[in-house]
Amino acid sequence: MRTRKGSARRQAKRRLFQRAEGYVGGRRRLYRTAKENLVRAGRFAYRDRRRRRRDFRRLWITRLNAAARLHGLRYSQFIAGLVLANIELDRKQLSEMAIHDPSGFEVVVAVVKKALEAQQAAA
Repeated sequence: MRTRKGSARRQAKRRLFQRAEGYVGGRRRLYRTAKENLVRAGRFAYRDRRRRRRDFRRLWITRLNAAARLHGLRYSQFIAGLVLANIELDRKQLSEMAIHDPSGFEVVVAVVKKALEAQQAAA
């Protein structure tokens, strides 16, 4: 007797429909439509996992620029000063510090300003 894929196909469809839960109408109920939408959703998810990193970096940079300007520095000057002062805090940590620990951020800015002044004096 030949084997057929009854149970395997049923399991595959079941897995697909489980992934399509929450979709509306035929996107959830019709096999082909659900499959097409899952492929499309997968492409968006893949793309947006990468985009999320970019978006967060942009947010941190915007926050740092605003915080640095409150202390009389531009973002580019602030980052250059961090490099000169050998401060290895990343943008995420710095932006969190600027929001939740303003006094700590002021200390970092003071060190950055001192490093920038030392570099200008040497030049």
